Amino acid sequence: METTSRVGAEDVPGTVTAEGAPTARRTVDGYLAATFPWYGLDEAFTGPRRLMQVGTAADGTVQHGSIGHGDEPSVRAEAGAEKQRFAVVVSMASSPVRRSGDGTGVLDATTVSSAAWLAGSGLLSCTWPPQLDHALRDDWLDQQTETAFELADDLEGPAWSALSLPVDGVPVPFHYRESEFGWVLAGSARGGVHIGAYGRGMSAYGLGFSVIGDITSYA
Repeated sequence: METTSRVGAEDVPGTVTAEGAPTARRTVDGYLAATFPWYGLDEAFTGPRRLMQVGTAADGTVQHGSIGHGDEPSVRAEAGAEKQRFAVVVSMASSPVRRSGDGTGVLDATTVSSAAWLAGSGLLSCTWPPQLDHALRDDWLDQQTETAFELADDLEGPAWSALSLPVDGVPVPFHYRESEFGWVLAGSARGGVHIGAYGRGMSAYGLGFSVIGDITSYA
């Protein structure tokens, strides 16, 4: 069975995120340090775009990052969140099983399932059922996060459907699923990059992806 690598920014020991950085320059530096191309929605999307965060391994290697499109996601239970329209594109470097930086263990390969996991956990981060009080939210998030992991590890299962979307103008197969919280999809692009995406209020069926030519323009 394919193993999903849980490489969310908060899940990997030694991971550093650019989110909350004091300057836009520090944020974009994380993206510039990546050895793989970044993807976002193609030119058909004319709304606002923004850098969100990058995730790095303990040795500082950039593993993945997110680009936001449309409204800035907020917790679904907050006033006005139901009317938000956003899509977040996650780019993740493809890598084989490899030794850890300190030589003490083995790191899982990063796969399409890894991108699906990042996208699923990203959607959860801006989702709270309004009926839950604060004391129950951690339990709910733990439960849903485990569910998202199990779903990402079974991309051929009944929870997912096939969806073909253009990547740099070429149709690419994606795994796609919807829930009451929004949608998640994942697939692979050229150049050793897996693409994950999640959103709400924007249909995934009309999306297309392309390489970002100048990431500094998003800062």
